Amino acid sequence: MSVVVVTDSSSRLAPDECKQWNIRQVPLHVLVDLIDLRDGIDEVPYDIHAVPRATTAGASPADLAETYQHALRDSGGDGVVAVHLSAALSSSYSSAVQAAREFGSAVRVVNSRSAAMGVGFVALAAAHAAAAGADVDSVEAAARSAVERNHAFIVVHRLDNLRRSGRIGTAASWLGTALSLKPLLRLDVDGRLVLDQRIRTIGKAHAAMIDRVVELVGERRASIAVHHVDNHDGADQVGAALTDRLPQVESLSVCDMGPVLSIHVGAGAIGVVVQTAE
Repeated sequence: MSVVVVTDSSSRLAPDECKQWNIRQVPLHVLVDLIDLRDGIDEVPYDIHAVPRATTAGASPADLAETYQHALRDSGGDGVVAVHLSAALSSSYSSAVQAAREFGSAVRVVNSRSAAMGVGFVALAAAHAAAAGADVDSVEAAARSAVERNHAFIVVHRLDNLRRSGRIGTAASWLGTALSLKPLLRLDVDGRLVLDQRIRTIGKAHAAMIDRVVELVGERRASIAVHHVDNHDGADQVGAALTDRLPQVESLSVCDMGPVLSIHVGAGAIGVVVQTAE
């Protein structure tokens, strides 16, 4: 048997990818009035980000414990490494730590300090190590190494969603007077959403994000994911620009940000997640 990797539905990993690498996903939740929709299981309206009543909730300790138990059994006792959405953005990580206590050292929980494919890249790094026969210590080490090589940027069209959700972090001090800005935001080393640059137009903000990614990657190999909320054309343009300027990139994908994250960043948002090579 081998170590099994668990993540949550924020990771944006495709079902085929999870199946290929034996990754288990726990759903996050979208709440609308009294309806609880499980991300990746229940059908969530594509425009859920436009529903003012929509909120989100992390994975529950009970769901996590059940998933960890099944994964540990399927590993034949080799162990489980769980990779979750940034602790600064979601309660899922703290719930995961709570759920993992009953399994002792057999279940290791890793804070991705990221979101979307930032979580997915870390889970994949762990799964690749597990598939190569690494023990649970080495699989955990592979995940933590990937965390250190993760970078994420996002440009939002409006700040309303972030303002409502409280996910803006240390950038909150300028929200009151900066509603006309199209800021470039990033996830810092602790996985908090913070201001990177103040910018006045969407076009300039996207250009600045591309420049930041190109500067960060340099001549290194990297994997990149471009995410969007109902803005596929804009995401394709950002992806094309990055492909042109970073020909050494190993992979570049474009996909939606998913319902949970879209509720917090709103329509039109485009984000870029980068995983640099070791």
